[in-house]
Amino acid sequence: MSTAKQQIIVPIDFSEQSKIALSQSYNLARMTQSDITLLHVIDEALFTSLLHVFSSNEQQEELLRTGIQTKLNEFAADARSKSGLTFNTRIEKGKIYDVVTEVAEELNASFIVMGTSGESSLKKKFIGSNAVRVISDAPCPVITIKGKQHNAGCNTIVLPLDLSKETKEKVNKCVEIARFFGSTVKVMSVIDTSDEFLVNKLERQMNHVVAFIQEQGLQSTGEFVNGRDISDSVLAYSKGVQADLIIIMTQKELEWTEFFIGTESQQIINASEIPVCSIRPIARKDTTEFIIT
Repeated sequence: MSTAKQQIIVPIDFSEQSKIALSQSYNLARMTQSDITLLHVIDEALFTSLLHVFSSNEQQEELLRTGIQTKLNEFAADARSKSGLTFNTRIEKGKIYDVVTEVAEELNASFIVMGTSGESSLKKKFIGSNAVRVISDAPCPVITIKGKQHNAGCNTIVLPLDLSKETKEKVNKCVEIARFFGSTVKVMSVIDTSDEFLVNKLERQMNHVVAFIQEQGLQSTGEFVNGRDISDSVLAYSKGVQADLIIIMTQKELEWTEFFIGTESQQIINASEIPVCSIRPIARKDTTEFIIT
């Protein structure tokens, strides 16, 4: 019996950033041997704006869906001709963050690739809380695309570390992505303390992570960066090494943040011109001190 191919979900809002996110999904789909599902979500708050986009005077969902389907078919046909990949289209109604995560679960998606800015009037509705909630609840890694210019491949991955507790399983996610592209993984930590105990602890953990990645047959280096603002330091470092992807781990901490993502992670996602892959940890018992922001 044949097994269904993996799916990468690309939410489409018909902005220029949607096209950029879509184009960035091509190589990932090739490397993971996945099909791509173009997903548009009809949100009640966007209903009027979408009707305006499609120049329709009818306030009927059927006509709206027809217009959206035509647009999605155009996107799919253009993408198919450029990439040679297989594309599916899907239209759902509801809250963007709920629908994207529900469809990802239904299709057992391997990745969600989504644009986080654009020139259209939909920009403010799609970024911010929607993106954060998708990342918070998604059953798979979410790659957010904000910048306009990106390399086709992924030569360099930046993996920020801090002193919080994480598991080897989460580091494996970085290894998995790096293997797809043959990437070099640059592990880095931001230091704003002279406490010798903390610095030595972080150095041991960094060496542990770097050694583990190298044992998987990948090139990896570790480096400390002095700085007070973690997100600014991560972004400056990533730009300096010409990173193609930043991989962060998002912490689901009900007591601390409304959307269950740490402040530094949110700032990196919102500000980075480099694609950011957010991985939500799965709660489990362990004693491994792999520590990823």
